[in-house]
Amino acid sequence: MAAPRLLSAVPTLRPHARDDHALWRADLVRARQLVSTAQLHGWLSLPALHSADRGRSFLLFEVVQGTRGALTGVRIPGSCWLDVQQLESPPLWNKVSDAELLRQLQALGIRHDSTVVLAGRELVANARVAHLLLYAGVRDVRLLDGGTQAWICAGLPLTDAPQVAPIPAPDFGLHLAACPQYLLDTTQVHQLLAPPRATLVSVRTWSEFIGKTSGYDYIAARGEIAGARWGHAGADGDVNDMSAFHTPAGLMRPAAEILQLWASQRIHPRAHVAFYCGTGWRASLAFFYAWLMGWDDISVYDGGWMEWSSDPRNPIVNRQRQRLSTAPKRQHAGA
Repeated sequence: MAAPRLLSAVPTLRPHARDDHALWRADLVRARQLVSTAQLHGWLSLPALHSADRGRSFLLFEVVQGTRGALTGVRIPGSCWLDVQQLESPPLWNKVSDAELLRQLQALGIRHDSTVVLAGRELVANARVAHLLLYAGVRDVRLLDGGTQAWICAGLPLTDAPQVAPIPAPDFGLHLAACPQYLLDTTQVHQLLAPPRATLVSVRTWSEFIGKTSGYDYIAARGEIAGARWGHAGADGDVNDMSAFHTPAGLMRPAAEILQLWASQRIHPRAHVAFYCGTGWRASLAFFYAWLMGWDDISVYDGGWMEWSSDPRNPIVNRQRQRLSTAPKRQHAGA
């Protein structure tokens, strides 16, 4: 298993290659940040430089959740494991402190000028890491479209060789966080909602949105933040599913289709858009896709429904209960 590869420049394919970014996703403003399996395979075929002080680092990570995530034993050649839980803090699973985030990134060899490609079997976990890297100030963050599953479906090789640990970075190169506007806390959400100065978007299932279920076995409260709009997600009962945004093959749907989903709920980039879900993963994927499409005034509410619902002073709405309470009562026979 090779260490993260160090290339003389950010790798690109030939201008007329089938998967050139201009042809690959012409519907995305930041198409360069969404990587196809063919592109990644081509990059990994380039000769690696063996000196860590030459050129700009190109780092490939396989994102997992906890140590159990690495028990699969196989990953994309050239990748290192990255445990998303090292970047989150229980019990609310919000971002760790900026000081701890800086420590973790440097331990992974990540600087602000690194090129970081994120793979992994859970697309929402990959996006969670991508969002936190953008918040920190990493300038070139890329997702493998479809994650590791797309790599497997393309018939590309995996490795079970022991990984070589990343070479720690001596510094990050910027004051962290360089892009704090990408992450909101509860106080900031209150400020956005009174009076409404932004669109708050719930990236949860319909059953979660109307209050039929919380979606999580560790979150008791059901409902939504008052004033939020439904941003779609995936199948009921699976908080990692984002099938509304993906093709049957698990790849990002055309931008026009995602925009149509959001437009149907009056979600537009005309004012600030803040995404949230239960604890941040699904919201991070919606954020990243919006960012790919050129939306700039966007953020993720880190605490999401888990933190918001934990304080009874925060306004919530349960549409399921409202429907039941406002439904016409049946009259008794003969009344």
